[in-house]
Amino acid sequence: MPSIFTRIIRGEIPCHKLREDERFIAFLDIRPINPGHALVVPKLEVDYLFDLPDDLLRELLIFARPVAAALKAELPCLRIGMIVAGLEVPHAHLHLVPINGEGELSFAQARPADQAELKRLAAAIRARL
Repeated sequence: MPSIFTRIIRGEIPCHKLREDERFIAFLDIRPINPGHALVVPKLEVDYLFDLPDDLLRELLIFARPVAAALKAELPCLRIGMIVAGLEVPHAHLHLVPINGEGELSFAQARPADQAELKRLAAAIRARL
């Protein structure tokens, strides 16, 4: 059964896309820890991040870098934190989270986001890419 991320990649489930190429996609999380919380996902459906082929594992961070820069430019934060938990969806992915302190990197803070705000924020971030 395809993961929810595979269904997003196929266009079966809508998302607030930030960036995409033939190997990766980045989009806003609908339950963000902080505004601008984004997911970076390889299109190859592999459950565990460290099971990705070497080239994809390496290129995932390279693909994520401009997304992180756009998030930092658009949102008031000190850093873009990164979480690799991998338990919530069986498809390798990175969480990029705008933060002002390490204590903010907790899924306990995640709350459903307003869809209109996600749409507005995605457009602003895409404009910086």
